[in-house]
Amino acid sequence: MTAPTRRERLRTATLAEIKDAARRLLVTGGVEAVSLRAIARDMGMTAPAIYRYFPSLEALVVALAGDLYDELRREIEAARDAAGADPGDQLVEMCRAMRRWAVGHPAEFTLIFGSPAPGLREFADQCVDPGHPGARFGAVFLTPFVALTRGARLPTPPAELLQQRLGGHLAPLAAKHGDLPIQVAYAFLSAWTRLYGLVAMEVFGHLGWAVDRPEALFETELGTLLAQFRSADPSPDGVPRH
Repeated sequence: MTAPTRRERLRTATLAEIKDAARRLLVTGGVEAVSLRAIARDMGMTAPAIYRYFPSLEALVVALAGDLYDELRREIEAARDAAGADPGDQLVEMCRAMRRWAVGHPAEFTLIFGSPAPGLREFADQCVDPGHPGARFGAVFLTPFVALTRGARLPTPPAELLQQRLGGHLAPLAAKHGDLPIQVAYAFLSAWTRLYGLVAMEVFGHLGWAVDRPEALFETELGTLLAQFRSADPSPDGVPRH
């Protein structure tokens, strides 16, 4: 493999510096504070010079969002790898890692999980591609979840009812992660929305009316979910009922 040229190294370093400057503005002032003019001022460049690296502000925000998804995914993968081989233990530590990152990086969490900023709606729509940073992030959670639920009678509505209500509407999930038994798909989405909802409410400051320590509620919900799946009776033939 040919080593990058000096010009290529300089370009890579400048791209990273621009995204770092955009992230600092995001953290200090929200997405509204991110502008090519402000980044250029911070870097001692002219605004037109930045167009040699990003064709628009929207393109820069999309690139930053992709980096943030990758950063969060690496945090979660590290937590998974440190948890050992049990998929339930892995999921617990992965969920905790996500919450820690979200609470520690509220502006970054808002960018990738809040209302789409300019350019990010199209970026979100592209998540059907398995190589999309958001899809790679989701796949990290799905793998141990499928292992945990394999061969179990899941605490879900009957497969026939789920098929009737959801059977024609899970194509995006299948496109990213392959076909799953409908009870597994539903259980995964149900668990994800419950835990993500708690994290989002904490980050956005919407739990203070009910609890003075949101982590306690998160840990309770996480433990309840894991207990549901760990206690699911294995089916006689080792195949989920669907």
